[in-house]
Amino acid sequence: MKLLFTLFFLAISTTLAAQDTYLHCGKLVDTKSGKILTDKTIVVSDTKIIKIENGFISGKKDDITIDLKDKTVMPGLIDMHVHLEEETNPNKYIERYTNNEADIAFNSVEFAKVTLMAGFTTVRDLGGSGVNISLRKAIKKGRIEGPRIFTAGKALATTGGHADPTNGNNRKLIGNPGPKEGVVNSIEDAKKAVRQRYKNGADLIKITATGGVLSIAKSGSNPQFSVEEIKAICETAKDYGFHVAAHAHGDEGMQRAILGGVKTIEHGTLMSEKTMDLMKKYDAYLVPTITAGKEVTEKAAIEGYYPAIIVPKALDIGPKIQNTFKKAYERGVGIAFGTDAGVYKHGENAREFVYMVEAGMPVIAAIQSATTTNAHILNMQDQLGQIAPGFLADIIAVNEDPTKNINTMRNIAFVMKDGVIFKR
Repeated sequence: MKLLFTLFFLAISTTLAAQDTYLHCGKLVDTKSGKILTDKTIVVSDTKIIKIENGFISGKKDDITIDLKDKTVMPGLIDMHVHLEEETNPNKYIERYTNNEADIAFNSVEFAKVTLMAGFTTVRDLGGSGVNISLRKAIKKGRIEGPRIFTAGKALATTGGHADPTNGNNRKLIGNPGPKEGVVNSIEDAKKAVRQRYKNGADLIKITATGGVLSIAKSGSNPQFSVEEIKAICETAKDYGFHVAAHAHGDEGMQRAILGGVKTIEHGTLMSEKTMDLMKKYDAYLVPTITAGKEVTEKAAIEGYYPAIIVPKALDIGPKIQNTFKKAYERGVGIAFGTDAGVYKHGENAREFVYMVEAGMPVIAAIQSATTTNAHILNMQDQLGQIAPGFLADIIAVNEDPTKNINTMRNIAFVMKDGVIFKR
């Protein structure tokens, strides 16, 4: 009898494990070739894509078939610059003092879910309190719904620089934060801060190479690290398998960051042609975040939305990002899709595609920047960014052909991540 029960349960397990999903795709974006294919069937088994077949084929009796014949299907999108712990609102600067870590965590759960439902199955979280590390773990364990997260944990700054967590505090609260809190003022601090991020569980390092728009500090563009400090950060990061992203608006700070060894420049607003050429020489990528620039410009016009010290920076920096992106792309700088979600409402990440195409980037190139390019930077080029055998089954669909209507990217009809369907 015991043997019969064992054989029975083994048979059930084998049947369940053998259940595959067949996606019938009217159009399929081949991100490797840059072509749109027609009438294809994607076969998914467990978490991976196992084959792509011509025409619409069906599997065994117990397999699942999904009809996407009137959709355009593509790999799950990757946003290289989000902040899942927060979202813009007029009370944001007060909430630094009123929100507890648990409040941040509960908010982040919703932000993660809407990001996934918008078709972004992978993101790079570039700075928060550290809740973003716990969020990544919870999503990976299947406790909550959200994208696959690569996180920097807490970003690194200099004293008083963009991402110094005590900017704007009164003197009793300023204190003297150091490497543990993500504040760097020497080569030794730089090494220790990277090692602390590793200890905390980060996946990469983010530095603020220049001033920023939304920090409570006067300059939005001055350089804030020395080349030597950045080199120490990048060399130490390499020891731990990290790449380094650098927030930067000002040109001098960008040049220092590139020479220091960073992989991506975030924003890049005041980038000169000399800096563009340096990026090409050192194989660095621009993450443009045009959407964030549009958003801060709009919000700065609303009286009281931002603290007064922020308004002139937002009005100066915000309107320039799209044009800088256009120049950098035309000059041959590598472009990695990223939006700075959190500076605007989460789930609207695909607005960036509209602005990129508006500035002259072909639709397929824009989609590749959010798939194959970003997968390469994350060292996941054999698992993410393509619909191909052996790749993770991160698959999305839109209602129209994006080469004919780029706005369709803002209306995701189907989302699968790791072979699990989250939206139909």
